[in-house]
Amino acid sequence: MGWIYRNCLQPLLFLQESEAAHNRVIGGLSWAGRLPLVPMLADAVYGAPDLPVTLGGLRFPNPIGLAAGMDKHAAAVPMWERLGFGFAELGGVTQYAQPGNDPPRMFRAVNEGALVNRMGFNNPGAEAVAQALQQWRARDQWPTHPIGINLGKSKVTPLEEAAEDYAFSFRTLQGLADFFVVNVSSPNTPNLRQLQDKSALDDILKALRAVNSKVPLLIKIAPDLTYEAIDDVLELATVHSLAGIVATNTTIERPEESGDAQCRAIYEQTGGLSGAPLRTRSTEVIAHIYQHTEGKLPIIGVGGIFTAADAWEKITAGASLLQVYTGLVYEGPAIAGDIVRGLKARMEQEGVRSLAEVIGQS
Repeated sequence: MGWIYRNCLQPLLFLQESEAAHNRVIGGLSWAGRLPLVPMLADAVYGAPDLPVTLGGLRFPNPIGLAAGMDKHAAAVPMWERLGFGFAELGGVTQYAQPGNDPPRMFRAVNEGALVNRMGFNNPGAEAVAQALQQWRARDQWPTHPIGINLGKSKVTPLEEAAEDYAFSFRTLQGLADFFVVNVSSPNTPNLRQLQDKSALDDILKALRAVNSKVPLLIKIAPDLTYEAIDDVLELATVHSLAGIVATNTTIERPEESGDAQCRAIYEQTGGLSGAPLRTRSTEVIAHIYQHTEGKLPIIGVGGIFTAADAWEKITAGASLLQVYTGLVYEGPAIAGDIVRGLKARMEQEGVRSLAEVIGQS
């Protein structure tokens, strides 16, 4: 199925402006999720075999998840499971509705498997997302796999009031997600990455602990942090008993060299870079976190995952779960099932019975 997408559907989608194509796909999935037979048909075509992972008291049917940024409005909640994903992270969601940055704001570097975006947390706000999630539950179309929500800071909220902004969104959405991710690493909201500083992040985590007693909470970090800064985040993760780290967000760095003129032009755009050029750095960050914490802090690995080989690299570096975004854009809806089948084949080849046996063993 991946071949059909890459050779037939992808060229048609890529004739459209990147964000327009994205919105049409999400709209189509939202519509499909409301029909009686389409979800079952999607599951028959794209469903993934079981490769269960248990983490933080949650059971994931397989380790391949949907990364934040794809479904910001909770528009297609039932469909991600039907497309083979083992979990989905919705958002980023902010306290206040906001349009994000001015378009155009999403760009494809096609020949190098990359995207540059400066979306800016465009979303309808925490209360609207909560309403959308409640509607899916009322329709009895809630997925069986875990649902996470990515929390961002509203652009209009001053940095010194960020803690309450995050806490408001958490309170509003609590009970509608199995885990939450604190996003202080998007490069597309002015000064947001300052919240990765130890003191500011500590304030946010204290505010969230005050309103959270049981839901697993993770932090999403940037690949551009120094290892010293990463270690500060890891210290706070221990102090606040966080459930894990999502590594990593997009990067503001660019490839040193590109032989493709179209890609070089895209890389000049302001925004976060994702996809294949991020693969190596995100894996390095995952390995550092795993080694620094002696494997005691779970990691969700993100960045440049297109194939089972990419996934295996992240897992053996230290990731327990994985997420894809750019890979889905380039490889299509079969990506989760293809990766899971590839991982199972690799496990058989290596003679291992569980992915837990190879986490951090590179």
